[in-house]
Amino acid sequence: MTLTRRTLGALAVLSLGGFALSAAAQTKWDLPSAYPASNFHTENLVQFAKDVDAATGGKLKIQVHDNASLFKAPEIKRAVQGGQAQAGELLMVNFQNEWPVWGLDGIPFLATSYAESKKLYQASKATVQKKLAEQGMVLLYAVAWPPQGIFTKKQVGSAADLKGIKWRAYSPATARIAELVGAQPVTVQQAELSQAMATGVVESYMSSGSTGYDTKTYEHLKFFADTQAWLPKNAVIANKKAFDALDKATQDGLLKAAADAEARGWATSERKTNEYLDLLRKNGMTVYAPSAQLMTDMRKVGDTMLKEWLDKAGAEGKAVVDAYRAAK
Repeated sequence: MTLTRRTLGALAVLSLGGFALSAAAQTKWDLPSAYPASNFHTENLVQFAKDVDAATGGKLKIQVHDNASLFKAPEIKRAVQGGQAQAGELLMVNFQNEWPVWGLDGIPFLATSYAESKKLYQASKATVQKKLAEQGMVLLYAVAWPPQGIFTKKQVGSAADLKGIKWRAYSPATARIAELVGAQPVTVQQAELSQAMATGVVESYMSSGSTGYDTKTYEHLKFFADTQAWLPKNAVIANKKAFDALDKATQDGLLKAAADAEARGWATSERKTNEYLDLLRKNGMTVYAPSAQLMTDMRKVGDTMLKEWLDKAGAEGKAVVDAYRAAK
């Protein structure tokens, strides 16, 4: 009887020890995002977190913090770089002033389709990975938004119709577009956009049908010119020290889930493009093909911005654009 008790006691200690080791081995990451839970990027992040949990046998758990609840959009990159968050999602074009290549996919009419956008991503990916590594971060995956158009209160036929209106700018590129067409740029991130439109702070902006639907833009602006001007990307990044602290099997599971999220995200974005435009129409918005004059005017804006971008990006930027053009 005594032997049995000792055996049971030893087994209990081993069991508790194993539990303690298991608990200690589990790692938790915070992943802030700037977009609402219903947005397809956020839904993809949540699925990514579930896939990571499964792929790592529960050793790595990722908590997604949506709708700028943990950090606002412009703060996320610095939070990941500084280790306040182990991972995060950022809109790459937001950081063009820091490094020109971040703004590459915000240049109007450089890449206007999913096929072109993927080629632009592949042409720039190694350069982006190198920059992130220098800053102590790792690229997990990136996904494009649907093509960008112009939301306005009235239908516009040319760039002249945009002169003087209050234009929402969410990145250096969208602020520059406003300057070039004579609009008044107002910096507003997506989480504050609905309020900005309701109070008249914003009268127009360029973005995707996804953003238009998520923010209920149709309650304030009634027209969308489907210019398909560019497809900006969200990048999901991780702190390199946090990544390096994971064992090899956990890293492999994380990267596999990231690759799946990237493929799923691109497919979802492309599939939902027309769905979002249909939802805008159902809610009373007029979605229209831009006039030839508006397209001519906006392409001139794109040409100017590409020249300016190449001047700032130098040899590094030219090499990326040349690689993209060679792949087209």
